[in-house]
Amino acid sequence: MKKLFKGLAIATIAMSATFAQAADTSATLEQLLKKVKSERISEARIDKKREASFRAERADKQALLVKAKRERTAEKARGKRLLVEHAENERRMAELEEDLLSAQGDLKEAFGVVRGVAGDAAGIIAGSVISSEFPGRAEKLAAIGALKGLPGLVELENLWFALQTEMTEAANVSQFKVSVADIQGNSIERTVTRIGAFNLIDSEKYLVRRGNEVAELARQPGSRNVATIAPYLEATSGYQALYIDVTRGGLLNLLTGQATLEEKYHQGEIVGYIITAVLLFGLLIAIERVITLGLLSAKIKSQLKTPNNPSDNNPLGRILKVYHSAKGADVETLELRLDEAILKEIPRLERGISIIKVLAAIAPMLGLLGTVTGMIGTFQAITLFGTGDPKMMAGGISTALVTTVLGLVAALPLMLVHAVVSGRSKSLLHVLDEQSVGMIAEHAEKESK
Repeated sequence: MKKLFKGLAIATIAMSATFAQAADTSATLEQLLKKVKSERISEARIDKKREASFRAERADKQALLVKAKRERTAEKARGKRLLVEHAENERRMAELEEDLLSAQGDLKEAFGVVRGVAGDAAGIIAGSVISSEFPGRAEKLAAIGALKGLPGLVELENLWFALQTEMTEAANVSQFKVSVADIQGNSIERTVTRIGAFNLIDSEKYLVRRGNEVAELARQPGSRNVATIAPYLEATSGYQALYIDVTRGGLLNLLTGQATLEEKYHQGEIVGYIITAVLLFGLLIAIERVITLGLLSAKIKSQLKTPNNPSDNNPLGRILKVYHSAKGADVETLELRLDEAILKEIPRLERGISIIKVLAAIAPMLGLLGTVTGMIGTFQAITLFGTGDPKMMAGGISTALVTTVLGLVAALPLMLVHAVVSGRSKSLLHVLDEQSVGMIAEHAEKESK
């Protein structure tokens, strides 16, 4: 009974759940149906509105099409009228040009000359130092030269004023302030003095005009040229000398590419340095010899005053000691002893002199060696690059000849100091020979008595 009751209870609960689920599904389907119907009605209304809008736009487009066709017809008619007017204008322009040419007559050639003169003068005035004080003239002249039509009164006046200013200011010296670019590229306003149409200078330098600005030279000319600037600026009356560049800056620009003595010296490279070492070595030996021989000369002069008190600190004293130690010998023996003493002193007096002579002979030979090696390098460059650039050849030959100059420059002072040192040494040897002969003669007189 209990099992049966239990089964009936479970069946009852399952049937109740099935009926509830069926009721919920039915309600959901009814809602879905209502929603579909309502959305269908809404879409139908939207479709009707869109259809009405399309019909209205179709009417508008038709109107726009009609309007566009009407405008196209009008433009075609206008185009035909413009073609007729263009042809008429072309004909009229040709007639006017013929009238203009006939009216110009000889003035046409004159206006051509004006344009040509303006174009040529524009380049000259643009690079003129006068334009640093009176800027803007070159631009006006360039505009005149570029004119396609006839220059007017304003253009003719600009040409006249520009040329007249150039001619007038070429004879004047004036001071004005202008921005000057230094060699580092920094622009500083300075008071500049203009010397006619030739040069620009400030308190201590020459300046040049580059493009539309004033700039310092990358390298100033020689000190003797620059030294005249300050006295010229300080002078208030009379005449004062000043170096000017008559080429209006051309020579000053060329000077910037000229090598200094130091740069020329370094062009000799290794051979040049060896020649310098040879010169210094020879001069050091010569200085040592001059000092040593000078001291010996002073000691010998002092020894001459006291011949009976010989000293070992000088050659004459040592020779006198030999004489005093061999007084009892005969003349021939004494002569041999003194000759031996003199021969011992000769190496001390002539030490290093032969080296100076050899160095004086080596220096020009080293210079010749550097020249030959430099010429070999120059001809190798010609073989590789040809002879199209004469500057390259001239630069290589110049560098090669620097060693020859260095060799000669080293040889000349070495030869001079060799002569000086050799002369001093010979003078001391002459004193020793003279005293030796005197002592022998005195000894011979004593023996004869």
